[in-house]
Amino acid sequence: MRLAELSERSGVSTATIKYYLREGLLPQGERITATKAEYGEEHLRRLRLVRALIQVGRMPVATAREVLDAAEDESLSENTRMGAAVWALPHGSEPDEDDPGTARAREQVDTLLGRLEWTYCQELGATSPAYRMLVSAIATLDRLGYPHGTGHLQLHAGLSAELAVADLDLVETYTPQERIEAVVALTVLYEPVLLSLRRLAQTEESHRRFDT
Repeated sequence: MRLAELSERSGVSTATIKYYLREGLLPQGERITATKAEYGEEHLRRLRLVRALIQVGRMPVATAREVLDAAEDESLSENTRMGAAVWALPHGSEPDEDDPGTARAREQVDTLLGRLEWTYCQELGATSPAYRMLVSAIATLDRLGYPHGTGHLQLHAGLSAELAVADLDLVETYTPQERIEAVVALTVLYEPVLLSLRRLAQTEESHRRFDT
């Protein structure tokens, strides 16, 4: 397909596609004349991934390029390649190491992961952005005096584990070539869905408890 058709099928403007080509985010097409190139389905698939990273995941171009390199590194496991993409997404605040509650929060997170037997997450530890984000969140709860006991967190973790199964069941419906794009897009797009459903459920439960 020509550039115009690639633009039409992908929904990305030709100017943006040319920018991605210049930045090395999209491989060059097969040159057919000095000024024209031919593009294939692999370009369309790669373009969808680039959009997921930059437009949905809001990654800087340099970060997206690193993720794309990891995504194409067949020496890495599929889990590692998907993990590299998700880790590169924007996360919450980093733990404040000057806050005395951070050390307590980190110990609590380690205890929680142990109880859950999430051994892979334990091995990753602070290298994981999600781990650091959880430490920061618990330290904030501690500082402001809100409940954050391990038993309470374990309940939320159990519900999250069920969601993770549903998420990965959905990701598995995609082809191996599409899964990195899917895991990025679905991670970003489903987080507002989960937040909205939680708040709606709280509204319904509050009405049941306090409006009777």
